[in-house]
Amino acid sequence: MAPLVHRSSIAFVEDDPTTHARIARAIAADDSLRLDMAASTAQEIIDFLSSNSVDVLLVDLGLPDLPGLEVIRRSRAMWPCCAVMVLTMFGDETNMVQAFEAGATGYLLKDGAEADLAKHVRELRAGGSPIAPAIARQLLLRWQADSRKSAPAAAPIQKGSSGSLMEPLSTKELEVLDLTARGFTYQEVASRMQIAVSTVQSHVRNIYGKLDVHNKAEALYEARNLGLLR
Repeated sequence: MAPLVHRSSIAFVEDDPTTHARIARAIAADDSLRLDMAASTAQEIIDFLSSNSVDVLLVDLGLPDLPGLEVIRRSRAMWPCCAVMVLTMFGDETNMVQAFEAGATGYLLKDGAEADLAKHVRELRAGGSPIAPAIARQLLLRWQADSRKSAPAAAPIQKGSSGSLMEPLSTKELEVLDLTARGFTYQEVASRMQIAVSTVQSHVRNIYGKLDVHNKAEALYEARNLGLLR
């Protein structure tokens, strides 16, 4: 008798019928994922979550009845352990920052390949923060510009944003940070460094802890302020 395999429970809310079908297909095609709810409105998914928990929630920001940001806030209030990822057409910095502030830990654009969606969901479930490369580059360009305008000694490298002494990042952690900032996925980082994906994820967790941050966007912002990125 084959051993039982745990499947991560997934719910999503998407009002566009074509994208709705694409998400459902991508999840159904992956044996490690189980689709528990496919909603088309904010109220549908909120009603479902009021009595059901899931491992991962995918949220469109442009919903017809309530903003996707409100769905993220309410879902995080009800189920703090639920990992939330945005799947949207809005590729601007403002929406992304607001989504992370609301509690999302991943941000993808709808123009991504359907075949990659399940991979990103698994990455989110494993503790990663999938971000569309175009969005990550946009944020980095702005942070680089802000860094050039600020005083060179504004943030001592040995201290985090809280002002407390920060444990230095190891050589491997700095390499992971650099590759991640350049838009590489965990799998691509692992391949370039010739290490396991799980080792990359371990380095990422250590980086988050040392920088006192909670997601990829915060980590890149803090690292840029501290002068840890080239």
